Amino acid sequence: MTRNVIVGQSGGPTAVINSTLCGVYETAKALGAKIVYGMVHGIEGLINGEYINMSDYLKTEEDLELLKRTPSAYLGSCRYKLPRMSDSPQVFKDIFETLKKLDIGYFFYIGGNDSMDTIDQLSRYARETDSSIKFIGVPKTVDNDLVLIDHTPGFGSAAKFIATATKEVIRDNRVNDIDAVTIIEVMGRDAGWLTGSTAICRGDDSDGPDFIYLPEIPFDIDEFLESISKKQKEKRSIVVAVSEGIKTKDGKYVCDYSSSSRGIDAFGHKQLTGTARVLGDIVAEKTNNKVRAIEFSSLQRCAAHIMSKTDMEEAYLVGKAAVEAANDGYTGKFVSIKRLGNDPYGVTTELVDVSAVANLKKDVPRNWINEEGNYVTDEFIEYVLPLIQGEVEQFYYRGTPKHIPSFDPSKQ
Repeated sequence: MTRNVIVGQSGGPTAVINSTLCGVYETAKALGAKIVYGMVHGIEGLINGEYINMSDYLKTEEDLELLKRTPSAYLGSCRYKLPRMSDSPQVFKDIFETLKKLDIGYFFYIGGNDSMDTIDQLSRYARETDSSIKFIGVPKTVDNDLVLIDHTPGFGSAAKFIATATKEVIRDNRVNDIDAVTIIEVMGRDAGWLTGSTAICRGDDSDGPDFIYLPEIPFDIDEFLESISKKQKEKRSIVVAVSEGIKTKDGKYVCDYSSSSRGIDAFGHKQLTGTARVLGDIVAEKTNNKVRAIEFSSLQRCAAHIMSKTDMEEAYLVGKAAVEAANDGYTGKFVSIKRLGNDPYGVTTELVDVSAVANLKKDVPRNWINEEGNYVTDEFIEYVLPLIQGEVEQFYYRGTPKHIPSFDPSKQ
C-alpha cells in the first residue's frame, strides 16, 4: 500500500467490532501502509479534525490480542448522518482536504446500513472529483439486518448472550410454584433476528421461551393475552420474548402505549424502550400473575465475556478482506459474507456495490416465523446456531476480563 490508511467505526457497538478494526490495522500494516489512522468518533470526528495514529497505541502483540477481545468501539462511534452532496458540498470538500493532508489512499468505515450510506456518498464524490482514494464499507451490526449478506459480524455474539441469558431467566422464573409471566425485551427496531435468537436455548435442558414476537408480524394485544391464558393451563411459569420494535396493526409501537417520552437519534430513528414494561402492566392488570419485565438493553451488544469465537474470527476476516479489496483497486464496495454450508459450516467473502446496501434492511423471512406469528421455525434456529459456536479464551485481571486501555480523545 503506497499511501496511508484511515478507518472509522460508526453506529452501535458490538462485542467484535474491534476484531474487525484489528483486521483492518494488521492487514494494512502487512501490506506496507506506513500510517493507519483511526477516526475518533467516526466521520463526525474526522470532520472535526479528530484522528489518531493507531501505531501510537497498538505497540505489542498483546495489544492486538486484547483489542480483538475488547467490546464496544475502541475508536469511539457516532450516529452522524452525512448530508447530501448537493445540499452541503463544503462538508465533502473539507473531508477530502483532510484526507489529502494525511495522504490517505484507502478509507474504511465499519458500520451498518446508515454507515454504508456514508461510504456510498464519499465514493461518489471521489469519482466526481477524480480522487484516487478507495472507499470500502465493512459490515457490523448486532441487528443482522444488512441486505446482500448472509449475516453480520456482531450478531453471533449478541445472539449467544441473548440465548444464554434467556435460558437463565427461564430457570430463575421456575423457582416458585406460582403463576408467573416474565417478558424479555430484546433489541430489534424493525427486524427480529436478535429476538428470534432466544429460541436457541430450547433443548433437553430448557423449554426455551414460550412465545416470541418479532416486528415483522403485527402484534395483537388480545391474541397475546389469550395465548398466555391458554399456555398457563399447561404450565404456571411463562416466559415471553418481544422485540423492542413490535407494532400493532395500525403501525403504533407497543412501547408508545406508555406515557414516557422518547427522543429521536441523528438518523431520525425513534429511541425505543419500555415495550416489556407496557406489556407487563397489561398482563398484571388482566390476570393474577406475578409479572416481571426484563430489558436486556445495552448488555446484549457488548457481552464480550461470552463472545462467539466464530463471530470474532469472521469479524477479523471482513476487516482483512476490505483492505485486500482496496489494495486491489476496488472502491465503492461493501464486504459481504457468503455462507458455503452448515455441514461443515464455512463462509467466504465477496464484494457488492455499497449503493445496493446503504439505507436498506433485511427482515426475518416470513417462512422462518410460525403460522401464528408467535415463534420462529427450526430453519431459523439452524441458520443461527453455527454463528454462536466456539468460546474465546479471555485474558483476566483481578477476576474480570481484561480490556485494552482506552485513550482519552480530548488529549489528542
